[in-house]
Amino acid sequence: MHNLAIALHNGRHIITGSDDQIFEPSRGRLALKGLLPEAEGWYSEKVHEGLDAIILGMHARADNPELARCSRIGIAHFLLSRIPL
Repeated sequence: MHNLAIALHNGRHIITGSDDQIFEPSRGRLALKGLLPEAEGWYSEKVHEGLDAIILGMHARADNPELARCSRIGIAHFLLSRIPL
């Protein structure tokens, strides 16, 4: 997910993100681009009508509060999954 966030950021899209745990090398790479969240965790208040969409990683759970809010207010959401090689 961090590579996708960086690619979209480099393409001049406005990117925000959340995660319950961020490890290296993701942490350092996100920090270099100014994309590292201020705090780890899930925050439903980050999800609002002004967003175009949210993209969830393959580890997102059905009880994620950000996903629940997204569904309640009708924001498009996409789930990225691991593609078998």
